Amino acid sequence: MIFNEDIRDSLIVLKNGGIILYPTDTIWGIGCDATNPAAVEKIFKIKSRSDNKSLLILADGIQMVERYVTDIPDIVYELTSVSDDPLTIIYPSGKNLAPGVCNEDGSVGIRICHDEFCSELISRFRKPIVSTSANFSGRPSPDNFAGIEPSVINSADYVVKYRQNDRQKHSASPVIKIGQNGTIKIIRK
Repeated sequence: MIFNEDIRDSLIVLKNGGIILYPTDTIWGIGCDATNPAAVEKIFKIKSRSDNKSLLILADGIQMVERYVTDIPDIVYELTSVSDDPLTIIYPSGKNLAPGVCNEDGSVGIRICHDEFCSELISRFRKPIVSTSANFSGRPSPDNFAGIEPSVINSADYVVKYRQNDRQKHSASPVIKIGQNGTIKIIRK
């Protein structure tokens, strides 16, 4: 089955510091081990993106988030327990992540993934995975696999086959920023 082969092959690439192109719970992403500095640097090169812009990461649950965020505000536990749709939360202070993943102010954007493929991949990898849109910096995010530029596809060490034929239009998740005191600021609807 393609699903299992893709999980297996993606894990091999991630464990060896490589880059995967994969479907997420929102749009297709370029990903790597969020704790591996060399892999994160490759992502910035592929995207032609300044390394002073932070990267979003995916986690498989709040327990994983707790290992990579300092002092999670209480409101987050409520939000993550009631949110059925993908939601990216920017936390005030990340930890245990490669340079470039966190913003210059130390904040980090994390989405708990409930998608079948990503959940399985992250759970088996046991670490968060970078998920940045499968496009060059400054260009529109692709709606589905068919919209990804060939040069982006060719830059990945492994391209997941699962969901490549899905022509449904997908969009990025809403993004909110949580202050240490629990204040919420909407960054993207």
